[in-house]
Amino acid sequence: MANTVSFNRQFPSIEISDLIYKKMINLVPSCTQTLTKGPGQYVKGVAPKFLFTGKGSHVWAVDGNEYIDLNMGIGPLSLGYCYDTVDKAIVEQLGNGITFSMMHPLEAEVAGLINNIVPNADMVKFSKTGCDVTSAAIRLARAYTGREKVLCCGYHGWHDWYISVTDRNAGIPKSVNEQVYTFDYNDIESVEDSIDENTACIILEPVVFEEPRDNFLMKLRKLCDRTGTLLIFDEMWTGFRLHLGGAQEYYGVDADLACFSKAIANGMPLSALTGKREIMQLLEKDVFFFTTFGGEALSLAAAKATIETMIQKDVSTWLSSLGERLKAGYNGIVKELGIDYSKCIGPNVRSMVTFDKSAGDPLEMKSLVQQELIKRGIIWSGFHNMCYTHSDRDIDHILEAYREALIILNDAVEDNNVKTLLRGEVVEPVFRKTGNFNTKPKTGAAA
Repeated sequence: MANTVSFNRQFPSIEISDLIYKKMINLVPSCTQTLTKGPGQYVKGVAPKFLFTGKGSHVWAVDGNEYIDLNMGIGPLSLGYCYDTVDKAIVEQLGNGITFSMMHPLEAEVAGLINNIVPNADMVKFSKTGCDVTSAAIRLARAYTGREKVLCCGYHGWHDWYISVTDRNAGIPKSVNEQVYTFDYNDIESVEDSIDENTACIILEPVVFEEPRDNFLMKLRKLCDRTGTLLIFDEMWTGFRLHLGGAQEYYGVDADLACFSKAIANGMPLSALTGKREIMQLLEKDVFFFTTFGGEALSLAAAKATIETMIQKDVSTWLSSLGERLKAGYNGIVKELGIDYSKCIGPNVRSMVTFDKSAGDPLEMKSLVQQELIKRGIIWSGFHNMCYTHSDRDIDHILEAYREALIILNDAVEDNNVKTLLRGEVVEPVFRKTGNFNTKPKTGAAA
């Protein structure tokens, strides 16, 4: 009998998952299309590898086991799996066509919705993935300013301009790397030291898990105004989730360009580049950014239904309320248990559990907690990506499961045997190290 979302006696059977995985090993590099969905992020031997269906906040693996999903497709499921209003819009559009030989009215409708709710979205351009629009934003900034160098902070996709500054930059010309530099979040001095007369733009995730301090975002805005540099917000995680108008609205800081994807269409592939008219107009003649599938109608229909639902139901407020309860609940449990090496941090809508290396190997501790949560019917890789259909009942179960898992972890930490309790391999680190790769020298220093 398959496991359900409950305190199961046995770990779930994953025989079917493992059979599919064996077929995939020699067919797909890394066995995944998205690193954070891959088998290295879960305890092998315990976790399922393939999900088959989902409804609301719950998913079912190919083996038939049911789980509460705390990853939500790594971000795109802002409303939940198979959300009726969105699915109905997709099916209705499917009956009329997917991709056309001319433009579709949905392009104007969705652009208008975004224009109405996102600050400075004077003009809107659609594509398919987040890195499409961040790369377009960089090209646009360089064209508008006549400069070449880029300062970045956060994760911005797989394209050359960004990955050149990471430790997975094989195959990228050195000349690309010489035009892009990183800076540290909440460190305005590192930006002031790095910016110069050839800096086209500053691009950053306005918030990841560390909240902005000392008016950091506004200081960036003023620095950009003073130096003629464009400010670009990568709003893949903040857009339509942190606030309906994104981080610009939430923090009251204007960006020249803003990039969106993930939550915008509840799982359908769509991204949007938005910005001030005088900059975006360069896309009409001077800067080339066109793609066959930018106007694909199923995703636009999904986006229209998703955004309208978010407006009608005040989704971002619900996500924050439920996420706050989960974050506060976790931190309350670790305090009650006397665990000082773990805490939950970040915005309510997307928080993260951390483990301090003072108590042992953080990946081993994370693996043990994940293992115990999987047994209790929860898909978890360290994050709480909230969706509208997560319920109070879900949160009740998750917190009780955390309590049991953390008691097991704490006993193992005290006995120094965390790794021996694992029934599979330790999870691998997520590729998200984005700082201290290619730090630009101070202005005037030798390059």
